[in-house]
Amino acid sequence: MRRVFGVKKEKEPPPSVQDASDRINQRGENVDDKIKKLDAELAKYKEQIKKTRPGPAQEAVKARAMRVLKQKRMYEGQRDMLYNQTFNLDQVAFASEGIKDAQQTMTALKSANKELKGMMKTVKIQDIDNLQDEMMDLMDVSNEIQETLGRSYNVPDDIDEDDLMGELDALEADMGFETESDGVPSYLQPDKESDYESELNLPPAPSGHAPVPAGRQAEDELGLPAVPRASLRG
Repeated sequence: MRRVFGVKKEKEPPPSVQDASDRINQRGENVDDKIKKLDAELAKYKEQIKKTRPGPAQEAVKARAMRVLKQKRMYEGQRDMLYNQTFNLDQVAFASEGIKDAQQTMTALKSANKELKGMMKTVKIQDIDNLQDEMMDLMDVSNEIQETLGRSYNVPDDIDEDDLMGELDALEADMGFETESDGVPSYLQPDKESDYESELNLPPAPSGHAPVPAGRQAEDELGLPAVPRASLRG
C-alpha cells in the first residue's frame, strides 16, 4: 500500500523567531564582507586615477570605479534592509519572552494563592487574639509571683519613707562631721590602746643599779663576782 499511495511526509515545524534572526544576521555578515571587498577595490581605483593623466585611460578607470560604487550602494541598501528585519525580529522576540514571563508569573501567583488559602483555613484571627490574651495573663501572673518571692520578711509594711530619708540624711551628716574633724571616719580609725598603768596608779619602775648591802660582794649582770675597776685618777 505504501508503494501505491506513498507515505505522508511530516511537515517541518515552522522556524522560530530566533532561527529567522540568526539566518538574517548571517546574510548581513555576508553582505558586509562584500562591501569590504568593494571598498578595497575602490581604494585601488582611486590610486590609479591619481597616477594616470586625464584622458581615455583615466576615464576607463573612473567607469570601473563607478560600477563598483553602484554595487556598493546596492549592497548597503540590502544590509540596511536586513538590519531592519533583524530589529523587527528582536522586537517580536522581546514581546514573546515578555508574554512567557507573564504566563509563568500568573501560574506562580495562582499556585501561591491556592496554598495561601489552604493555610488561612487553619489559622483564625480569633484564635490568635485569644492566644495573645492568655500570654499576657501568664506574664502578669509571672510578674506577681516574682514580686511575691522578692519580698523581704523583716521589713514591715508600715515604714514611712520620709522617716527613712531623714535618718539617712542624719547619718550622712554625722559621717561628714567626723570626716572634717579627723580626716577619717571614726569607724575606720584604729582602736587606741588604753593606758593601763595610769588606771592602776602603779609606781614608776626603778632606774639605775640597785644598792649592794654591806658585807656582800657586788655581782655583775651574769651573777658572778664583779671585778673592781681601776681608778683613772692620779
